[in-house]
Amino acid sequence: MAQAQSTSKKKIGMTTWILIAVVLGMLFGLLVPANPTVTNILKTIGQIFLRLIQMSIILLVMGQIIQAIGGLKMGELGKIGYKTLIVFFVSSLLASALAVVIGYLLKPGTGVDLSAIQSTVTVEASKTTIWDTLLNFVPTNAIKAMSDGSIMQALIFALFFGIALSFVNKDGNLKLFDLIKDFNKVILRIITMIMTVAPFGVFALIASSIASYGIQVVIPLAKYLGVFAVIDLVFITIYILLVSGVTRVGIGDIVRGLGRMSAMAVATGSSAVTLPTAMQDVENKLGVGKKVSRIMMPLGVTLNSNGAAIHMTITLITIAQMYAMSFSAGDIFFMVILCTLASVANAVVPGAGIVSLTIVVPQMGLPLESIALFAGVEIFVGMLRTILNVDGDALASMLVAKSENVIDLEKVKRARTLSDDELLELAAKEQAEEEEQAKKLVAEAVR
Repeated sequence: MAQAQSTSKKKIGMTTWILIAVVLGMLFGLLVPANPTVTNILKTIGQIFLRLIQMSIILLVMGQIIQAIGGLKMGELGKIGYKTLIVFFVSSLLASALAVVIGYLLKPGTGVDLSAIQSTVTVEASKTTIWDTLLNFVPTNAIKAMSDGSIMQALIFALFFGIALSFVNKDGNLKLFDLIKDFNKVILRIITMIMTVAPFGVFALIASSIASYGIQVVIPLAKYLGVFAVIDLVFITIYILLVSGVTRVGIGDIVRGLGRMSAMAVATGSSAVTLPTAMQDVENKLGVGKKVSRIMMPLGVTLNSNGAAIHMTITLITIAQMYAMSFSAGDIFFMVILCTLASVANAVVPGAGIVSLTIVVPQMGLPLESIALFAGVEIFVGMLRTILNVDGDALASMLVAKSENVIDLEKVKRARTLSDDELLELAAKEQAEEEEQAKKLVAEAVR
């Protein structure tokens, strides 16, 4: 009886509130007559929410990478590093290949009336070569990289900083390392505070975006979006089954663990904005050890883009079918490799899809003006692309964590009954205990 009362009094979790906000935002945008004033108010509220999270993202990514690497020995870092790169590359490659297979089976570009798609967007070809992209990974100034919001360049500096820190911090008693850990706690606290208003920000983002475009822009490209969604569903299903089999974590537990980050990914269309939520749930709900999650999740924001690889591949196939153009087997192989590599250069902010397409479309000999046809559905494409980017990072981290034997099944079990707030409180308590124990060990070693 007492247990029943406890269950009935259990608070609605943040995941549920965000999902409710997504649904209500869609319904509001589709059903409520468009009003420019209301739309502008909602858009402003949504953008304020995005900016509040984005203001800490660079600091979060750099801080977590530096702390994670600075606390590892070089041998451990090397093992995790090469496993991470292999899982990221192979998963994106397979995602692109799956998009080719389903794209040619379902033919999303056939029968599309190009005259029915209205677009006022002007697209210019990207003049950036693959060599420029590689060069742009390396910062000339770490402070400038941070101020410009260049996550990849900030990551490169953080990697070097973390490696140097691990050499200097051999005895584990460096005050700078303790300062970085305390700094990261403050950043995470800021993000936790902002996330308390996430449902309101998510509602405003979804409602204003759909109200701005309207359902009419979706109808001509509904088949394209449908096929994209099918590819996402097939890929994530296969991936979850694979991870469940390897890690022995139940399918239901994995789906539950991916829920909140998936909702945030759909709502914001940004892997970077979703990162704080994803990091918390990967550790607290999926049981991934911090030595893996604190490296892989920030790196995955830029280096692992399964959704971006699928997006570029299926869009190239759709454009070719729209214009009755065909690809040879060699062209298809090149396309898969191209989209896999280009996904690494994919921006991590909302609306980056059009920019990414300007890189790959000319490479496949397709008309550049075709990219503008997809501008009206970018918000929906962003949802489909980002949810797979984020979930792919989480599932990849589970595979590497299993290989490093740092999957905590007890955390997975307790996530079935505890709320998000309770999990965060428990995680904070455990971290404080771990740090206290570490200090005792260092003090004994000094004696």
